[in-house]
Amino acid sequence: MASGPHSSGVGPKSVPLPAVRDRAQDELEGLRVELARLRVELAATQGELEARVRESEAKEVQLERYAADLREIFKQERARALELQRSYIVTVRALSNAVEARDAYTAKHAERVAAYGLTVARAMGVALADDPATEFGFLLHDVGKVAIPDGILHKPGPLTTEERAVMERHPVIGAEIIAEIPFLAGDAAAVIRSHHERWDGSGYPDRLAGDAIPLAARIFAVADVFDALTTSRPYRTASSFAEAREEIIAVSGRHFDPVVASAFGTIPDAVLAALASP
Repeated sequence: MASGPHSSGVGPKSVPLPAVRDRAQDELEGLRVELARLRVELAATQGELEARVRESEAKEVQLERYAADLREIFKQERARALELQRSYIVTVRALSNAVEARDAYTAKHAERVAAYGLTVARAMGVALADDPATEFGFLLHDVGKVAIPDGILHKPGPLTTEERAVMERHPVIGAEIIAEIPFLAGDAAAVIRSHHERWDGSGYPDRLAGDAIPLAARIFAVADVFDALTTSRPYRTASSFAEAREEIIAVSGRHFDPVVASAFGTIPDAVLAALASP
């Protein structure tokens, strides 16, 4: 059976041009709608970002104000702390002077011993050299003597056994006097209570020995004896610095902590002389 251009076989159907055009227009319109939607979303996103930027800038300004306020508060608190520290020093020196006013022969003793003691602490490189409580303890070491009767405190001759027992109560009394004062209740109180303890345990009031004695009290003990030896009293003349050093070395390891005594030995006479006569 012959076939040709006029045969009735099935072939591909052609799409009419109008239909193609309509489909393209529909797709283009869909793209326009999608583009418009994306533009709206973009505008919304930009608006949200701008709002967040404004919010962030506002918070930054607020934080800067907070920081400025905190700096001002810190500055004010620091000024108050310095003023409080000055008031502490004035109070301690007033108490120290009140104690020494009872004995004309020990005038400025506490100030000299404090200066010697802090110098020894610095020679040892210990942190308590910069702790105000250490100096307060040095200055107030004899505050308990306000409760000792004048007849015992100023007795020119040797004390009886009973009188010595009363005198040896002054470290405990001193610690009790300042116990309720917060800025004196720690390291300062330890010096006041333990400044007559001895390295070998023969001191008082607690018979502490060695490292059980607070370090500040061990340092004070050397400074206290040095000042006592180099200061004239009614019952004896002052020793020279060299003589005082020899006496301290002689009882190092018994009366004094050897490390503290050794550190004291490194301080030149010229430095000690300047501290003795400020």
